[in-house]
Amino acid sequence: MLIVGIAGGTGSGKTTVVRKITEVFPNGEVIVMPQDSYYKDNKGIPIEERQKINFDHPDSVEFTLLIEHLKQMKKGMTIEMPLYSYLTCLRSDETVTIKPSRVVVVEGILILTDPGLRDMFDIKVFVDADADDRLGRVIQRDIIERGRTVLKVLERYHDTVKPSHLQFIEPSKRYADIIIPGGGENQVGIEVLISIIEKHLLKSKT
Repeated sequence: MLIVGIAGGTGSGKTTVVRKITEVFPNGEVIVMPQDSYYKDNKGIPIEERQKINFDHPDSVEFTLLIEHLKQMKKGMTIEMPLYSYLTCLRSDETVTIKPSRVVVVEGILILTDPGLRDMFDIKVFVDADADDRLGRVIQRDIIERGRTVLKVLERYHDTVKPSHLQFIEPSKRYADIIIPGGGENQVGIEVLISIIEKHLLKSKT
């Protein structure tokens, strides 16, 4: 099983890169496990406090569970991946059944910050993008998908997103085997990654 880690700042274009990869391999050969599914459950914390959680800090992610799930899948086991809601800041009671696949893509802003998780990756990728471009995407996404106002998005960006990016996410770029500048618009970088996955799939068939 080939495990690919795709990291990068909030709004860098990681989701676009992952989508373009999965479009090339539509037959379940590549499965995606988002870091966002592994945010810690916050039951017992009032919703006002939950909404103040810094989701750009490594402490917000249950890396141990993600690592354990990857280890189980390498052994051929099926796992139950959590579902997380940004609206409630809680894990759902429902889970997603994930069967082992020949290629697993783990995608998220903080996945290269954890040494144990880094060790699980066969390929480490960092999707790089200009800070202004990332902020523009974050504003669009958080208004549409997470019901936030522009003011709330900008407050959060300056209070937690930007400081955490500089403290945790940007430094994790040094662990990457491949850096894709320009996010999802860098077709050449994406094709390089796709060719590596194709080679693995061909090799595993022989």
